[in-house]
Amino acid sequence: MDYSPPKKRSGLPREVWKWLQSLELSISPKNIRRDFSNGYLVAEVFSWYFPEDFSLHSYDNGASLSTKQSNWTQIEKVLVKRRVSLMKESINGTIHCKPGAAEALVQEIYALLTNRRIQSVQEEALHFTDQRYQEQLPMVARATASKAIKNNLRLSEELAEPNISTTQRKIQNIIHRHVELRREERSQNPQRFNVKPTLGEQAVRLPPSHTHTASTSKITALPRFTSHSREITTAAARR
Repeated sequence: MDYSPPKKRSGLPREVWKWLQSLELSISPKNIRRDFSNGYLVAEVFSWYFPEDFSLHSYDNGASLSTKQSNWTQIEKVLVKRRVSLMKESINGTIHCKPGAAEALVQEIYALLTNRRIQSVQEEALHFTDQRYQEQLPMVARATASKAIKNNLRLSEELAEPNISTTQRKIQNIIHRHVELRREERSQNPQRFNVKPTLGEQAVRLPPSHTHTASTSKITALPRFTSHSREITTAAARR
């Protein structure tokens, strides 16, 4: 059996790909972000380890938001009975096809079911944005603020959570990360952005001169008195 991962970069370690292919799933995963979003393959993976709890007849291999939510609700209920939990951020990110979310979730499931720890599990922030991808692009090709919102806020997220305040907070977080990235770009490439040095940066800082240091030490040095000099001073005072 060929255990080589797809030519398209998947973000999964080789041992995780070998494990997935050894399960002989009904659908051979090629696009991790798309193939795991509805939860069907996740339920199939768990069915190999807990066949009495995961009946694939209860899951629909559809692509609609309602299908995804229904499948994942069932999965989470079964896992709660098993006293097993997956990161909620990874699940939500996988449902909405956020960058890196499905990869992190699959690695989490692999470590959980095989009791093996892999060092390549993604440890980046759990907001699952395209920040890493943007950092790899030349500055002229990086997204604007409006494009960053479009890239990192899925329509399915808005449909799943129609609360306007929640959506506004997500937008504010995206803009904040975008501004921080831009600020970092400006600090790394001040000439490109015509950033002028501040007055403090322009000021010349000279080291203290040796003459000034020596004179200061003479002024601040306290006289030392011996016992003999104290006796002379006391006798003079008595006179």
